[in-house]
Amino acid sequence: MTPGKELLFLALGGSGEIGMNVNLYGANGKWVMVDLGLTFGGTEYPGIDLVLPDLSFIEENIDDLLGIVLTHGHEDHIGAIPYFAADLGVPLYATPFTASLIRKKLEEEGVSKSVKLNVIENDGSFKLGPFGFTYLPLAHSIPEGNALLIETPYGRIFHTGDWKLDDEPLLGVPSTPEELSAVGDKGILALVCDSTNVFNSESSGSEGSVRDGLDTVVRSARGRVLVTTFASNAARLQTLGRVAQDTGRTLCVAGRSLDRIIKAAQGAGYLKDFPETVGFDEAMALPRNKVLIVATGGQGETRAALSRIAFDSHQIKLAEGDMVIFSSRQIPGNEVAIGKIQNALAGKKVEMVTDRQADVHVSGHPGRPDLAAMYKWIRPEILLPVHGEMRHMAEQARFGLSEGIPRAIVQGNGTVLRLAPDGPVAIGQERTGRLVLDGDVILPADGSTINERRRVGNHGYIAVTAAFDSQGRLQGDPAIQVQGIPVEEDKEDFLREAQEAATEAATDKGDPAKRNEAIRLAVRRTATRWTGKKPIVTVAIISV
Repeated sequence: MTPGKELLFLALGGSGEIGMNVNLYGANGKWVMVDLGLTFGGTEYPGIDLVLPDLSFIEENIDDLLGIVLTHGHEDHIGAIPYFAADLGVPLYATPFTASLIRKKLEEEGVSKSVKLNVIENDGSFKLGPFGFTYLPLAHSIPEGNALLIETPYGRIFHTGDWKLDDEPLLGVPSTPEELSAVGDKGILALVCDSTNVFNSESSGSEGSVRDGLDTVVRSARGRVLVTTFASNAARLQTLGRVAQDTGRTLCVAGRSLDRIIKAAQGAGYLKDFPETVGFDEAMALPRNKVLIVATGGQGETRAALSRIAFDSHQIKLAEGDMVIFSSRQIPGNEVAIGKIQNALAGKKVEMVTDRQADVHVSGHPGRPDLAAMYKWIRPEILLPVHGEMRHMAEQARFGLSEGIPRAIVQGNGTVLRLAPDGPVAIGQERTGRLVLDGDVILPADGSTINERRRVGNHGYIAVTAAFDSQGRLQGDPAIQVQGIPVEEDKEDFLREAQEAATEAATDKGDPAKRNEAIRLAVRRTATRWTGKKPIVTVAIISV
């Protein structure tokens, strides 16, 4: 699909879900992409850590793609770049800190020399075909959170990226209300806006207030204190550095991603007064009330530092009298994983504090008062909610209309919208979907590999090996191996009966394919009769 004399919007990810943001704008025969993110695998994708967007649409229209513009450095906005950028073959555009994170990813994937990365100064502007882009800083939980003012022949777009309002931002200087009002004075066709926190009736709050809350909680602690937060939340890292100084504690950082973010932030001129940190052994040698540990893993990640500490497979040790502070929001879907870690800590008699007990976290996304203020400043003709599940986007559309925005439209991944002329209106539906990174291989999320893995996980697996001579006669007893079949105490009896079923089915000397299928079905029926499960059964034949 090639855009005509019109302005189009098409989300390939991030609309109808939180994460994996990929947005396309089209005009006068050309497309530009804003953000290229990923999301993280859950129980629905066994063995999968990273989930990537299906870019089939733009890959089929690759000659029309001009470039990829990145709003900020969170994984759900830049995480898929190393897996697609070289194949897409178009330049990337990012501000300095975001560019440093992208460059590291490209180097780790071995594609840095084949991808053109353009560094745009903060508040900088550039052009791509019929599009003009200007970065406008907004507060967020990572340095250089940006909105994009996108100039087109058909009107201006204000694409917010991830944002919040913060009277005491610790990193960067966000655009002022006066500056945003001046943007609105130019006339804005469409506000493409973050929907994540639309159900929050209060403003998201300031990072400055978190420092006071953490100071109070840490001062009350008698032993070691561990604070877990998102590694990418550099503003929170700045806060924790100051909390360590406020409370007379030495800082220790546990997590490679934390080390990477700190180094990148300092390289871009942030975290200048971040205190010196000590290693694990030195931290353990300090008096218990003189150390503050910052660790990854607050969402229950099994390989992260907090999980390893909770289950005693890390050099850092916690015990009765110590404290763990969860300085992050619990992401829906992670409750079970987080609960396992919290139960392990409770077993050690470690005190735990979350944002339900104290002011130890604020969100990086706008609540309703923040949204209302942005509407007032930008004054768009159209509100286009993104970055949320369908319920979030639908609610923001309702809220925007109630606040006086003339028009709003709710779309989902794959919906082609014409914003101008005569918009907004849905004019088509394109293919979208999910891919998974399985080891080093990218696969369809709904393909045979993942579906087979789900079936094995749900029902188990049986392998049958049988030997036949040239006359098609069975030689010896079939060998049967089982995995994940619930016959633990009766395993020998089950194997014997399954073997008898396979032997009986192997008497057909006709078509070998029919014989092999008869063996498979006979063994599967035996397993179903014993367990009620329908396992995957494979039959291997040896010719003797």
